[in-house]
Amino acid sequence: MAKAAAKEEAKKEPEGEAAGADGAEGGEGEGKKKLSGKKLVLFIVLPAILGLGLIGGGVWFFFLRGSSHHEEQHAEAAPPPPAPVVFMNLPEMIVNLNSGGRRANFLKINIALEVANATDVPRIEAVMPRIVDNFQVYLRELRVEDLRGSAGMFRLREELLARVNTAAQPARINDVLFREMLVQ
Repeated sequence: MAKAAAKEEAKKEPEGEAAGADGAEGGEGEGKKKLSGKKLVLFIVLPAILGLGLIGGGVWFFFLRGSSHHEEQHAEAAPPPPAPVVFMNLPEMIVNLNSGGRRANFLKINIALEVANATDVPRIEAVMPRIVDNFQVYLRELRVEDLRGSAGMFRLREELLARVNTAAQPARINDVLFREMLVQ
């Protein structure tokens, strides 16, 4: 009985294989068409749509987003005209630099102050001796090496600005400007 069942199965397999092969070829042919349609959508159409969407979103974000609203804000809220800039000249100062026992070095400096508000000028003039004293004390402690290069000039400007704002409170000085500076 087992032999008979094995023979029947052997007979059925070739028919099933042949039918399966035909079915598979037909199925693969249809599957290839459907699969290529899916591949077309997945690898060409979908990235193209996403790419166009990203490009459109980028254009909107960088160029079109709120441009009319932004222009309206600028048109409505025009900035007030800037306050006139006021400069005050300090007297010319000549100081000995810290030379550490070597040959004496001198610094000749001519400074202008940029005042934040024109109404502060009388306050600053009232404390001018204190400002000059603070500058003289600081400048006498400098060495020639401290004044070299743009970094040295920047540090000097920042130190003098801090000292003048401390001495002239509540008046406000925006900047210290060097009109002349000579190291000898």
